[in-house]
Amino acid sequence: MASSSKSKIFLQRYGYDFLLGSIAAVYVITVPYTKVEESFNVQAMHDILHHRLNLDNYDHLEFPGVVPRTFLGALLVSIIASPFVLTASLLHLPKFYALLIVRMALGGIVLYTLRFFRHQIRNKFGHQVEAFFVILTATQFHFLFYCTRPLPNILALSLVNLAYGYWFEGRFYAALNSLIFATAVLRCDMLLLLCPIGLQLLLTKKISVWGALKHCTGMALFCIGLTILVDSIMWKRLLWPEFEVFWFNSVLNKSSEWGTHAFHWYFTSALPRSLLAAYPLSLFGLFVDRRVRSFTFPVLAFILLYSKLPHKELRFIISSVPIFNLSASIASNRIYNNKKKMIWNLLFLILLGLLLMSLAGTITSFMASYWNYPSGHALKELHGIGFHNDTDERWVHIDTFSAMNGISRFCESILKKNKLACKNFIREILLFL
Repeated sequence: MASSSKSKIFLQRYGYDFLLGSIAAVYVITVPYTKVEESFNVQAMHDILHHRLNLDNYDHLEFPGVVPRTFLGALLVSIIASPFVLTASLLHLPKFYALLIVRMALGGIVLYTLRFFRHQIRNKFGHQVEAFFVILTATQFHFLFYCTRPLPNILALSLVNLAYGYWFEGRFYAALNSLIFATAVLRCDMLLLLCPIGLQLLLTKKISVWGALKHCTGMALFCIGLTILVDSIMWKRLLWPEFEVFWFNSVLNKSSEWGTHAFHWYFTSALPRSLLAAYPLSLFGLFVDRRVRSFTFPVLAFILLYSKLPHKELRFIISSVPIFNLSASIASNRIYNNKKKMIWNLLFLILLGLLLMSLAGTITSFMASYWNYPSGHALKELHGIGFHNDTDERWVHIDTFSAMNGISRFCESILKKNKLACKNFIREILLFL
């Protein structure tokens, strides 16, 4: 009886986390490889974990990429993952397991901050709204698939989740400071979210100009100083990475060289694919509860501002998904509570149909994504051939296409005779930490 009670308490406290975390973990295990957009952070995590203080061996010095990125996000994830990577190394597991570990560590960070946001949803709108929020998130593909991918957008997403939570909690300056950190250090385009939220808080007199200067100037200076200090050391030149990214993408508009889309693309393609059932439900939510409008309109302004830039990708607006899911959850909750009434009963059936369609769309997207990393699968097969033939060593050339479609340094297979001795590995890890 006692164990049953403990299980019930555990599920009440952590059931939603277990559900979302399990889905994200399945995505990591079944689709473990990474794309070119993730290359900087995934190689940075590899180098921090395996080369540690030997900066001359870091990948970015040989392959710097189009624009520099900060090491701070990769450093945080690597520190969290390092005990598990060390354990895997002591067990003589392939280096590839470290890729799974760092991705799960990143997913844990994002989902932990989403948990904080969910708690504020529960406090403000109730348990049922939180339950629908989890259901909608679980039946969407892109959010949980992306939350473990080492993209700057995803590293920033964890801070955006915190900002949303602080916003709902009434800690407005903490919300702004979270967005300032995300903007100055991880993704300069978070400025497009920071400005509408800050303006809304000013217009509603929840903050003042003097208060914003008093509470946020120090954070901005600290973030800029921190990223310049750390990244100047790592890149071996004086550098503020996100300023260079801002200059390249926004001022010079060179991101357009990687493709452009129409102004409406986020609303007619990216949001429908990422939100699925939540897209029409989020629009309905704006009509059934006025409270959600004050949170949704600044996020809509963020997407409208972003739409001005010709180069568009779904991951650029992934941070808007939690707010749209909230609006959709409020609509779903209203429909569910009134389902015994005639018109609302029809809406309830439509709701069930939309959720089933979302689930079907998620399964289809997952199956398509599995085969979207051909180079990773090819290298895995090559490792298998070498293992079965008892081959001592094989060298292969990784061309541009392969490096862009699944292969990273985590995919290297290292012979036991070439591995660091466990004693040296432990000593260097402790020295690094």
